[in-house]
Amino acid sequence: MSTTNDDNSDIKQAAEQVNGQEVENNLAENKKPNAPESLNEEEQTPFIDDDLRTDK
Repeated sequence: MSTTNDDNSDIKQAAEQVNGQEVENNLAENKKPNAPESLNEEEQTPFIDDDLRTDK
């Protein structure tokens, strides 16, 4: 693995463009996660087909 001193690295760009207020808001202890999206009827399928289960 090689390392370079490229001044335009993604890490350096991210560090320079960080918004401290946004980071603070994201780390707030009382922050509620976004609610999951509801699945439509086609998406609501079981992970395992009941006919194939061997643990019954």
